[in-house]
Amino acid sequence: MKRILFVCLGNICRSPMAEFLLRDMAASQGVAAQVSVDSAGTSGWHDGEDMPVGTAQTLDTLHIHY
Repeated sequence: MKRILFVCLGNICRSPMAEFLLRDMAASQGVAAQVSVDSAGTSGWHDGEDMPVGTAQTLDTLHIHY
């Protein structure tokens, strides 16, 4: 199994978007069971905050389940 971790500053925009995109890509290629994907932040600045509306809208537009 491949383990992939996306990291950004607060883990509310970039790294979660990358996580959800890769999970979707792995599922569409039939390799989801072979890949473990997660995301993390390097700071606690955004602890407890929801994903920004723009990030969620982008994922919605791409029909990515998050």
